[in-house]
This record gives sequence, C-alpha cells and structure tokens, in this order.
Amino acid sequence: MLFSEQNFRRGEFSGSIEVICGSMFSGKTEELIRRLKRAQIAKLNVEIFKPKTDTRYDDTAVVSHDLNSIQSTPVDSSSAILLLGANTQVVGIDEAQFFDEELPEVCNALAKKGIRVVIAGLDMDFLGKPFGPMPALMAIAEHVTKVNAVCMQCGSPAVYSYRTAASEARVLLGEKDSYEPRCRACFNTLG
Repeated sequence: MLFSEQNFRRGEFSGSIEVICGSMFSGKTEELIRRLKRAQIAKLNVEIFKPKTDTRYDDTAVVSHDLNSIQSTPVDSSSAILLLGANTQVVGIDEAQFFDEELPEVCNALAKKGIRVVIAGLDMDFLGKPFGPMPALMAIAEHVTKVNAVCMQCGSPAVYSYRTAASEARVLLGEKDSYEPRCRACFNTLG
C-alpha cells in the first residue's frame, strides 16, 4: 500500500506507544487526559480503558486528582483492550500497573495495527520496586514521559509513592489518606 495523507490520518502508518509514568500525585492521569482530549479535538476515534478494580473517583470515568475526567471502559484484563480497541485510532490506558503481564503484547499488537497507544501508570510500587507491566511498557515505547510530584517532606522533586497507611499489600487503592510523594532522600531516610 502506498503512503497517502488519507492513510496517515486513519492511523495506518502512525502506530506508536507512549508511556506517562511517575509517582502518585505527579500528574500522570492529568497528562493522559490532556493528550486524549487533544486527540478528540482532532476528531480522531479514541477509546479509553482502565482496570475495573479502580473505582476511587468513578466506576467508569478516568478521573485525575484535580477532578478532570474523561469517559472510559473498565476492563478485567488487557486482552479485552485488544478486542475493544481494535477499530480505533487512539487507545488510552490508565493505571497500567494494575493490568496483567500481557499488556505490553496487547499494546504492541495495537501499535502494529497503526493505533496510537497512550498509557499512564505508576512506575514503582510503595517499596520503590518496578510495578507490574510498566517496565516492559517503558522498554517498548517510542516516547516515555516521567513526571515528578513534590516531596511532602522537603519540597524537592518526588519520584516515590510513600505509603502512610499500615498495610503490606502490594496493591492498596488510596489517595492522600494512604500515600504521599517523596524524593529519594526522604523516601529512604524517613519512616
């Protein structure tokens, strides 16, 4: 097939993977929403997905801490994204760290079909360890944006999500009542 502007607008030659990562309260979801709304303004066909387990602000919408939102489809597994996002130009995925390990393969398959895939998620868990499929997603992405929060202890750029709630579970849905952003020094030295 020859290149044409019409094929490019349909997304046939523009498949890619973009990852937005960082700690809690760093603006990941805000940036995801901004990029997806710009795609909608450009009249591109956009589908947005989030884990069905993430019901903190809304059962169906992706909502930032600043309460900006965009409608999404909650799904149980990454394979559902492949099925539901196959006939679109842009796929958005929020809270990617909560998805199964098949998510990178799903995103690669979508990108190979010419779909722009925009993903947001925590790159590290509360222990400072790589989280879920995020490291693999960052490795295969054309573009990775790491955003920082502000350390609640000293005001420096924060890259860690320090858990203030008493729980050792790897996944604990929470907000400011359970987590605070911290810089490397405060994460490692303060209890």
